[in-house]
Amino acid sequence: MSEKLTEALANLEEAKVYEIVKKKLDGGEAPFTILEEANKGMQLIGNRFETGEYFLTDLIFSSAIFKNISTQLEPLLKEKVGREVKGKIVLGTPKGDIHDLGKNIFATLARTAGFEVYDLGVDVPPEKFVDKVKETHANILGMSALISPAFPSMQEVVEKVKQAGLRGSLKIIIGGGVTTPLAREKVGADFQTIYAHKGVMVCKEWMEVK
Repeated sequence: MSEKLTEALANLEEAKVYEIVKKKLDGGEAPFTILEEANKGMQLIGNRFETGEYFLTDLIFSSAIFKNISTQLEPLLKEKVGREVKGKIVLGTPKGDIHDLGKNIFATLARTAGFEVYDLGVDVPPEKFVDKVKETHANILGMSALISPAFPSMQEVVEKVKQAGLRGSLKIIIGGGVTTPLAREKVGADFQTIYAHKGVMVCKEWMEVK
């Protein structure tokens, strides 16, 4: 049934998605597993957008479906973790990109893993990232992108973080379907991934080292 959930979400079959999620929960399946299956569906949606099969309206619709799923699962996921705060993450989609699919997935997983997440939303200017890092004394800065034109904005954020004297103790992670190791190097980030759960795992490892 895991493949059915991924497929239903990728095909934007809203009613079917909710039905499958309910059956899974009633059957005792782990909320984290359900969220990961939904994550795979969102990745397929991102791919279809890149190839022109899906449009912006489809992305917005799928984002709403995923948000409903994560809202339902998040309280159940929190029951599995303690109240210990592992660290603080400032998160956002940089200026020039309005997509929040991967960002929302990462934020949900990070919160349930014990992080305080300050989600700045989409189309975020560099100065806002820097101000929030200063305000919260965040340990990690995360940026997500679904389109490559967002890379220069990511690079500008990193430069302004350096200019503010915050880079030394701050880890920077980027993610999203279009990001690559080469993009990470160009932007100046510490880590890159297209998988939300892997990104959270790396953030946990960083905090354990600290």
